[in-house]
Amino acid sequence: MSKSERLFELVQVLRRHRRPVPGPELANEAGVSLRTIYRDIAVLQAMGAEIEGEPGVGYVLKPGFLLPPLMFSEEELQAITLGAQWVGRQTDEGLAHAAQNALGKIDAVLPAELRQTLSDNSFHVARAPAQVKQIDLQMVRQAMREQRKLRIVYRDPKGNETKRVIWPIGLGFFDSRRIIAGWCELRQDFRSFRADRIEAAKLQLARYPGRRRDLVKRWRAQVAAEAEPEAKTAKPPRRKRPG
Repeated sequence: MSKSERLFELVQVLRRHRRPVPGPELANEAGVSLRTIYRDIAVLQAMGAEIEGEPGVGYVLKPGFLLPPLMFSEEELQAITLGAQWVGRQTDEGLAHAAQNALGKIDAVLPAELRQTLSDNSFHVARAPAQVKQIDLQMVRQAMREQRKLRIVYRDPKGNETKRVIWPIGLGFFDSRRIIAGWCELRQDFRSFRADRIEAAKLQLARYPGRRRDLVKRWRAQVAAEAEPEAKTAKPPRRKRPG
């Protein structure tokens, strides 16, 4: 366990107790020596942690303390790096830029011994295949964030073209497909639209009513209700005879 992880664990142990915790008990929970506990408490106090107490009495941490540098385990940092790489290669330019900015902020406050984990090249995420026609996903995200309507020209699998006004509430990433979920004013129901079938899109000044989170709940409930009958009617797989 690195020093940064050990300090984080010590803070977590102190947070679990409202009464003063004796040094030997802290050492036992943290799995380190008593001398290490005394040294780590001094480090935390120097960082601004309001830890009261003394050897032989116990220690208590006043609420409200956050470790100045974000403390992550190496596995957590790998997960963050992998997630940022996925966002950078599978979403849109705006989110890719935001992911790199987030990594930069984390890197700036990490202890030196953990900083190299952010540049670990152990994982690889493939880039999303380029599509000939692709709606601007940044505009879709803006519409979702501001609850604005989108006017789109949509082409169905048969090639038929329709003009619709939709209320975007969700954005899904499935392999090479990008799916926009929303309320369709033409159908007066929730619909999912493949981004590569949207011929044109324009952000509207008009905002859709209610709260997006409530629409998302209604949409998820409808999807779940539609899927339930299919699950009930599905026949269980036949068991193979031995031999």
